[in-house]
Amino acid sequence: MTDLSSSGPESRPGPRPRPTTVTGADPTLLERVRMIWLYRDLLVNLTRKELKVTYKNSVLGFVWSLLNPLMYLVIFSIVFQEILRAQVPRYAIYLLSGLIAWNLFSSSVAAASGAVVGNSTLVQKVWFPREVLPLAAVGAALWHFMLQLGVLCLALLAFRHDPEWRMIPILLAALVVLVVLTSGVSIAVSALNVRYRDTGHLLDLTLLAWFWMTPIVYEYLPISDRLGDNSWIAFINPVLPVVMIFQEALYNPDAGIALPEESAWWFLRNLGVVAVVSVGVLFLGLRIFAALDPDLAEDV
Repeated sequence: MTDLSSSGPESRPGPRPRPTTVTGADPTLLERVRMIWLYRDLLVNLTRKELKVTYKNSVLGFVWSLLNPLMYLVIFSIVFQEILRAQVPRYAIYLLSGLIAWNLFSSSVAAASGAVVGNSTLVQKVWFPREVLPLAAVGAALWHFMLQLGVLCLALLAFRHDPEWRMIPILLAALVVLVVLTSGVSIAVSALNVRYRDTGHLLDLTLLAWFWMTPIVYEYLPISDRLGDNSWIAFINPVLPVVMIFQEALYNPDAGIALPEESAWWFLRNLGVVAVVSVGVLFLGLRIFAALDPDLAEDV
């Protein structure tokens, strides 16, 4: 169990943010965000705990996070390039470029759904901003994302496949937007799963359908062709523009293969829309959590 006495802000001099017993009005959303920031040391410690628990009693440890994307590269290169003769050159790189972004989102949300329930003892005994529990799941998934991105970068070197350098700054912005979106969804589902235990089962089905609605395994252009003038419908999926930026930057298609031939401004415009949506989702997630927070200790 994490030692709250050493990881919360109480260990630092200055005014204490909130006592264990609270009376009066509930904190506003901005105050809740401030509390999360004040307890950032606890968030870091909980993230470390998530990573340690994942590889407890494991001989290889973090190496497993490297083997997963490596196996994707090898298997899909053999299956799609040699057996199925896929029309997309170096299909494994195309797949992994979008898959690492999707894995960050899906693994965070899936782990966060059980974050509060899985730490029931901590929730019932000690006060702290409980939003840090799902955010710790996001932090652990972000660490795994970095490891998988490292494997992909090594694959780019091995295949002598240059990324689209002009898109790298946009990719970094897309990563920030994805983390904001993921945090909002994770905070919401973590609280809803305490009150409504069917949330986890529904989430599994939702993420499965969401994955196939996002062009990761298949190409984007055929979808656009089938939708015709209504191709904008595909962008109702907020993860789609982020995945496409990762593919454009890391896969760097020649002559527009598998991706639309658009300018960097086209990607920035779509990312801007998703950024606004992501901030809205984050505040909605905080509001849902705030509404259910008073009963979490009893419901958990």
